[in-house]
Amino acid sequence: MKPSIMRNRMLYIAPMHLVSKQLAAPLSDELQQKYHKSNARVVEGDSVKVLRGEFKGIEGKVTSVSTEKRGIAIEGIKREKLKGGNVDIYIHTSNVMITALNLEDKWRLSRFEGQKPKSEKPKQVEEQKETPKPKETKPKEQPKEQPKEKKEEKKEQKPKQKETKAAGKTEKEEKKSPKTKKSDK
Repeated sequence: MKPSIMRNRMLYIAPMHLVSKQLAAPLSDELQQKYHKSNARVVEGDSVKVLRGEFKGIEGKVTSVSTEKRGIAIEGIKREKLKGGNVDIYIHTSNVMITALNLEDKWRLSRFEGQKPKSEKPKQVEEQKETPKPKETKPKEQPKEQPKEKKEEKKEQKPKQKETKAAGKTEKEEKKSPKTKKSDK
């Protein structure tokens, strides 16, 4: 097959997560200078300008993005049906340019600004920080000393256990050594 036929076939049979990535459009010069990016995925609410095709020069907001139809619907670009009524016309994103971004999504905004989004802390944690608890010095010091002693005791016990394991291994090694001597003879 010719390369052009293969390329078209791969685009046609592409899975939806790859088709979604293909719905990106170039940014205008102002947005490129501001965000230091050349293109972005088109999202509902972005303002775009049509650069090619029958509707060249028309600007409007994106009303819907369709991965199935592999295009975007723009306000003001509709076609009348024979039976009456209007139908959206889907234009491929390679034929448009983004003139204004919809930055209501905090993840998208942080992506353009180059920052990681900060997760919001629960309100309960903030309320606990605001109300300081009275500190009792003497009662808290005494319990702290006791756990330290317990930890020291635990540390002392662990080497004893290791010694017993090491002693057990030496006994096994001693038992093995006569066997090896017998096999050597």
